[in-house]
Amino acid sequence: MAMMRLRREDPRVVGSFRLHRRLGAGGMGVVYLGSDRRGQRVALKVIRPDLAEDPEFRTRFAREVSAARRIRGGCTARLVAADLEAERPWFATQYVPGPSLHDKVNEEGPLPAAQVASVGAALAEGLVAVHEAGVVHRDLKPSNILLSPKGPRIIDFGIAWATGASTLTHVGTAVGSPGFLAPEQVRGAAVTPATDVFSLGATLAYAATGDSPFGQGSSEVMLYRVVHEEPQLHGVHVALAPLVRACLAKDPEDRPSTLQLAMRLREIAAREARGLPEGAATGAAVRPVTPSSGRPSTGRRTERYVRQRTARDGERATAGPGSQGSPGRRERSAPEGSRGSVPRTPPRGGSRPTGGGGRTAGGGPRKPARPADRRPARTGSGTRPGARHPSSNPHLLRQRLVVFVTVTLLVALGIAAAQGCQGPARGLGPTGVPAGAVTPVGPGSGG
Repeated sequence: MAMMRLRREDPRVVGSFRLHRRLGAGGMGVVYLGSDRRGQRVALKVIRPDLAEDPEFRTRFAREVSAARRIRGGCTARLVAADLEAERPWFATQYVPGPSLHDKVNEEGPLPAAQVASVGAALAEGLVAVHEAGVVHRDLKPSNILLSPKGPRIIDFGIAWATGASTLTHVGTAVGSPGFLAPEQVRGAAVTPATDVFSLGATLAYAATGDSPFGQGSSEVMLYRVVHEEPQLHGVHVALAPLVRACLAKDPEDRPSTLQLAMRLREIAAREARGLPEGAATGAAVRPVTPSSGRPSTGRRTERYVRQRTARDGERATAGPGSQGSPGRRERSAPEGSRGSVPRTPPRGGSRPTGGGGRTAGGGPRKPARPADRRPARTGSGTRPGARHPSSNPHLLRQRLVVFVTVTLLVALGIAAAQGCQGPARGLGPTGVPAGAVTPVGPGSGG
């Protein structure tokens, strides 16, 4: 904010504050830079001497102080002190460093779309607090917005009034700045929070283009355009133009609320800052989740697994079915999301050979391995992770016991039968007497 030296007619001390510089002058009075005994800097506003005796201006000044006291939030400068009964009424607010929006655009040109949306969202949130206090600013314009390091601040509530009130001045006199007034203000109708929404739309158009949306001209010409002509938004960014046009609707009922405006401008600011196209999501990107592990996919691990599977399948295709490796040397790739490949130990007993061209325990040909096999890898004990150990299943133990007993009996019976069948063939004669044995002669024999 530009500062000027104090003039000869300016006071040096007001209340308990010492004045240092002149910050500016408006229709009601002069704003000074002051400080208290502790060194706290304030912006102190004093009514002009020629207006201090006017009851109407005293009423407007008292209304500004009352509005500043009722508003809560970071959108306005905090009220520090005031004296409405002094010869020249004054009040002091917290000093806000930084240029006004008018000076910023006038010196550096129009703002980018992301910055316009960001400033507009903060102002809309500030107006929410202002309207919740039952106050309508009625003179929101670029020169009444200070761009502080902590965000924009709304100042100068000199003509603010309660919701539903009309103009305070004489009939036919519009209170405010031409080009930023709402049509209902020009007509002298009651003001509402939608009145500030219109002024905010005109302010955003100025920040985006460097000019009022109703052009330049005399006060009468500007007021006529506000009521009867459509705003010119050719230089407004395409992402902001529809929302600004909605704010500048002639009918207050057609304008968005300050809360809707704040939410929409936040979305536009986030999208423009990240360079996303219109309609793109502005939230943080969500990584896909694999159904097996329930954790976000890492990407690198997935690519490594695909490369390993592709190389292994290519080796199998070129080497043939009989060159898959000897038993006990084969490895199965771990599923996606595991820490690496785990070698599979062959089952005990050797009943399932793993070499190429082998056969299963049942005697049939072993089915060729599927390239897309994604079964979990086996652990060092030969069981799959999460599977129940055989010793923990009583039914399976009984089945194995029955099979063992049956096989044992069958083997024993087979051995016994084989020994019985081989008995006659070992030296028995045709009559069943061993060869070379002497047959006893009975008394009735022939000799």
